[in-house]
Amino acid sequence: MDIQKEINEIIGFKNLELLAHQVVEGFISGLHKSPFHGFSAEFAEHKIYNQGESTKHIDWKLYARTDKLFTKRYEEETNLRCHLIIDNSSSMHYPAIKEYNINSLNKISFSVLASAAIMDLLKRQRDAVGLSIYSDVYEYFSSEKGSERHHQMLLDKLNRVLIQTKKEKGTKTYTYLHEIADKLKRRSMVFLFTDMFQSDLEAKKLFEALQHLKYNKHEVILFHVYDRDKEIEFGFSNKPRRFVDVETGEHIDLYAENIKENYEEAIEAYFRALKLQCGQYRIKYVPVDIQGDFTTILTTYLIERHKFGG
Repeated sequence: MDIQKEINEIIGFKNLELLAHQVVEGFISGLHKSPFHGFSAEFAEHKIYNQGESTKHIDWKLYARTDKLFTKRYEEETNLRCHLIIDNSSSMHYPAIKEYNINSLNKISFSVLASAAIMDLLKRQRDAVGLSIYSDVYEYFSSEKGSERHHQMLLDKLNRVLIQTKKEKGTKTYTYLHEIADKLKRRSMVFLFTDMFQSDLEAKKLFEALQHLKYNKHEVILFHVYDRDKEIEFGFSNKPRRFVDVETGEHIDLYAENIKENYEEAIEAYFRALKLQCGQYRIKYVPVDIQGDFTTILTTYLIERHKFGG
């Protein structure tokens, strides 16, 4: 018996590719209600026309139907390179769950499924995708490619991220972002999934690392993933609890109600500061509640793709 395969089936997504495809199909079916009306019907065969490009391949029939300019795509075209980065530290595996499915997600599984959905969109557009995963070490790196074999390899790697919960593993995100910036040789869209748990000093170094990516002409989108109920609204019952730092093992015993108000004020200030800093560094900051759907993720991808020139 293949024990590893059995573990994957029990703990990981049973079919990550199919689930991501279903997420994307649901998203595309709703595009007619959005500013991207008219884009979904020809999604895999056309791209947005960018001013200055040749008008030779504009699809005028599609323009008549949608009032938007699209150019026809060809099999060999690869206009976009995208690199996905996932923080796999212990805090990303909160809250603990036994079985992963669309209705049971924690921060890491949300990030994995969101990444797989972005990959599905990239595949439809025949674009190249790469992947980096880090925790207390740089766990995985793959450069951007567009082949089916490469796509399947990344899906398998994403699913394996879920198999073993990280125990007391923190990270210094900035260290690995500098390494990734050095590894990415061609201009890319970079999506970072992280819960942004770090000290003030580490936050400063993180933005220096993000600036490194920007200096190398990459477009950087930061998906700040969190569990709104527990991590923002501090939704715990008012009975004695032990709160444990999953990355250091440190703990504190208290009544949730005693600190709820101060906690909410502090976390709100932290989010405001993050958004401000991202604006200063011209980094797209996108806070994402893992209890929501994937519309914010995929809409952000489409908007940034168009800006990037895809």
